[in-house]
Amino acid sequence: MLKLEHITKTYPGVLALNDVSLTFEQGEIHAILGENGAGKSTLIKIIAGAISPDPGGSITFDERTYPQMTPALSAENGVAVIYQDINLVTPMTVAENIFMGRKMGKIYSKRRLNKLARELFDEYGFQLDPAMPVEKLSPANQQMVEIARAISNQAKIMIMDEPTAPLAASEVELLFSIIAKLKAKGVTVIYISHRMEEVFQITERISVLRDGCFVKSLNTADTNRKELVKLMVGRELNESFPERRGRIGDVVLEARDLTGNSVEHISFQLHKGEILGFAGLVGSGRSETMELLAGARKLDSGEILLNGRKARITSPASAIAQGIGLIPEDRKEQGCILFNTVRFNISLSAMKLLTKFGVISGRKNTALAEKYRSELRIKVPRVQQMVVNLSGGNQQKVVLAKTLAADPDVIIFDEPTKGIDVGAKQEIYNLMNDLVAQGKAILMVSSDMEEILGMSDRIIVLYEGLVSGELRREQFSQENVLHLASGLQ
Repeated sequence: MLKLEHITKTYPGVLALNDVSLTFEQGEIHAILGENGAGKSTLIKIIAGAISPDPGGSITFDERTYPQMTPALSAENGVAVIYQDINLVTPMTVAENIFMGRKMGKIYSKRRLNKLARELFDEYGFQLDPAMPVEKLSPANQQMVEIARAISNQAKIMIMDEPTAPLAASEVELLFSIIAKLKAKGVTVIYISHRMEEVFQITERISVLRDGCFVKSLNTADTNRKELVKLMVGRELNESFPERRGRIGDVVLEARDLTGNSVEHISFQLHKGEILGFAGLVGSGRSETMELLAGARKLDSGEILLNGRKARITSPASAIAQGIGLIPEDRKEQGCILFNTVRFNISLSAMKLLTKFGVISGRKNTALAEKYRSELRIKVPRVQQMVVNLSGGNQQKVVLAKTLAADPDVIIFDEPTKGIDVGAKQEIYNLMNDLVAQGKAILMVSSDMEEILGMSDRIIVLYEGLVSGELRREQFSQENVLHLASGLQ
């Protein structure tokens, strides 16, 4: 169905892809794996015509060969892409987003669009209201709209980039059933994910990229997790969670009866040297609670105490000033300024350290950015590089650096490894371990069951905006977490 030959792509100072050749067969589910920065996103954008490769390579659909694609030409050849970042017109309805840009006859009719959308939903099992404005949907349901839109295009090649990142377990099962139906119709699915268990569950072949180069293609049935990790990172990697060092100390933060931002009566204590995990299903109120603590949303009632004293947190700036730093789930919208430099982003929360008499010291600014580039191993040729040009994992490290530069006592990690490869995950886990060993305290929201069980000292489980229960380490199990996350006491 698709053959890529000698595909290379260079950016200023960066070789994103280096002479990559790959083939994809009709009706197969083919995974592309690699660390952040390996070239996966660049490759799919070249297939989709969003960016052009360097001269010298070729792209062949069936028997039609092109030196490069355009979005229109890619669509004409049956390519549909579900990108990691949701691209919908939120004031418009579900049905309008699905059929947007399509020729639907001379007369525009919402009734007809809704009817066509319902037929699609019935065939594939979507639980969506065609007439609902997209802005009223959860991120998970917005992702489902993206998937429905791609399917409606009658694609021959479906590219999915981290499609399960915002989805709950039941929605993941629906997605997998949709993929099975597409395969049965002869559609080729190119699947990109950092969730290894998904790759082994649904794919037939796997291709690995590393540092912009093609490494190897394998049949899924003939390989294992250990081999794939070694191919991705170029070395043996211990994937176990780091052993905790140091001791848990006094209470540093206490939440008393927090109400607001869709949560009610949230109470808990966080100690120095502790990682307190927050678990729950999508929409349970985990991120909403963190936004209250970080001053991103208004508190209707309740109290936040820091080191035994009542804190008045009215904004993110006031939270940072009092020692609370947030690493948000959505790094692109909330965590960093994409169209500015790595140096600028890292300095955002540490301006007081860099400023004298109202003037920012360029030397101190650069030194701070270089410090975190080295410590966090941010893959960037220079700190003046624009953040938008970095891979997702390196963007996440920039957000980490920005938060750590303010030297907070309490650090909130909201989905710290979402969309992050196995090598970068280990780096973040080790960093979290180092921070609590230094006496920092961490609040961690995670939808990854292994992560929440492996990294937490205690777990608070939320259900529909309320605390459903608390688990201590001796009570940790997937069954206990899911039991409380379903609202069962």
